[in-house]
Amino acid sequence: MRFLTVKLLAATALSLTLAACVPGAALDGATPGVAQAPIPTDNALHYMGVTDDGIAIPTVPVEKVPAEFQVQQVDFASDEAVGTIIINPAERHLYYINGKNTALRYGIAVGKAGFQWAGVANITSRTHWPKWTPPPEMIERHPELAKWEKGQPGGPTNPLGARALYLTTNGVDYGYRIHGTPEWFSIGKNASSGCIRMINQDVMDLYNRVQDGAKVVVLNADGTYPDKLKLPPPAPKKKKPAPVEAVSPVPSAIPTVLPGTTTLPAAPVDAMAPTTTLPADTMAPTTTAPADTMAPASTSPAATMAPDATTAPAETMAPVTAAPITAAPVAPAPATTAPVATAPAATVPAVTPEPAATAPAEPAVCSAPLVNGVCPQS
Repeated sequence: MRFLTVKLLAATALSLTLAACVPGAALDGATPGVAQAPIPTDNALHYMGVTDDGIAIPTVPVEKVPAEFQVQQVDFASDEAVGTIIINPAERHLYYINGKNTALRYGIAVGKAGFQWAGVANITSRTHWPKWTPPPEMIERHPELAKWEKGQPGGPTNPLGARALYLTTNGVDYGYRIHGTPEWFSIGKNASSGCIRMINQDVMDLYNRVQDGAKVVVLNADGTYPDKLKLPPPAPKKKKPAPVEAVSPVPSAIPTVLPGTTTLPAAPVDAMAPTTTLPADTMAPTTTAPADTMAPASTSPAATMAPDATTAPAETMAPVTAAPITAAPVAPAPATTAPVATAPAATVPAVTPEPAATAPAEPAVCSAPLVNGVCPQS
């Protein structure tokens, strides 16, 4: 009898020991072994300035943050497990499922137009004061960020804020994050490049609650559940400017002016001073002595003339007197126009016909002796 009692007690102890390996009646949806942080009840205290890892985080003016974007416990119907994050971009809210149909709701900022996305992802890593490296396409849009192409260290001005939760879909990192921001005033707006922004104090609170590997659901723009990953279209690449062909220099039409030399620019033909030329009928007429004014040839009487006497040659005639032609002076050109030299009109001298030659008279016989070759009787 005593032996049976000892066996019964041993069996009872063994059954109690095995019962500890069987899942018990834990809180529905609770994550075993994870101590949940207390739910914030005083937001003025929650958003107070703190020092974290030696970096000062300033106080957020609660009165300037709309109540709907401040952290709070809300009723939220969902079939997702506790620890799941559901993001509603249309409402700018992030829900952290912390119980059956309940969640902690945080205000967020989401992607601007053209940067929205939807789908299911997982948190694959978390970090304090993350380093931020802008992607090449962001540097192309904002060249001033080129100074951080190797990464901006974590700090109070770092765009990722105090914490970052890194998201991947099927093991692929598309660059999306849930992170803090020093720009608390951007919460409740479409302000990011696709990442989910939170107030620094809020992302620190979420960081302490969520676990690596947690599921994240980003709803469609209309609030429906996504059936696949939807990414924004890639930004169009800027076209590279076409290379400019080298153009041979064209010689200048402007003449080279040596130092000390003044060159007047040539004036157009119609701007030059006209040349004034007297018409032919205005020229001085040629004056020709009439025939009766010519010096007559002196002819000795036939009897007294020497046998070889001849009439005066034509050269002894009075020369033809021609009036000089007076050309009108050329009007001076303007100071800016080089003067044109006009050759004077050529004057053709009037030609006077030679008088007809006079036949020599028959020599006369002188009866007296000649005196100096002249008959004294004449």
